[in-house]
Amino acid sequence: MVLIERVRKIKLFRLFVVGLRVILGLSFIYPSLPKIMGERFTILGPENPVGYFFECMYATGFYWNFLGYAQLITGLLLITQRWALAGALIFMPIIINIFVITVSIGFQGTPYIVFMMMMGGLGLLVWDYKKLRPIFEKDNQHKNIGDRTVHK
Repeated sequence: MVLIERVRKIKLFRLFVVGLRVILGLSFIYPSLPKIMGERFTILGPENPVGYFFECMYATGFYWNFLGYAQLITGLLLITQRWALAGALIFMPIIINIFVITVSIGFQGTPYIVFMMMMGGLGLLVWDYKKLRPIFEKDNQHKNIGDRTVHK
């Protein structure tokens, strides 16, 4: 992980990560709006498997809105930079779900785009690995003293 620490010091990479957060955030905000407003997401008809899937999702009503709000909140968290790690943590299960759906239903070309988005999200988690590391450590490896964490 020394490599990540070196890369984090390079301004170009820091700017790239900010840009990646904004792009991924916007890619969730845009499709969230029709769902929040209770509108259909696609013009494909139910005779097409993709159109049928979206029509079924749209017909759920509340769940359709819930998906929209989840995407909106995730996108906004990613864009804020301060809460970007929380956004990336929420982003990953959503984008993995979207990836599995696109592969399962046979979307044309979309699985490649979603796969790249998934890799971008994974990259954001790797970028912030230091913040996530305590989750994976044994409880006895560090001890909180006041506002500091002391590692044994």
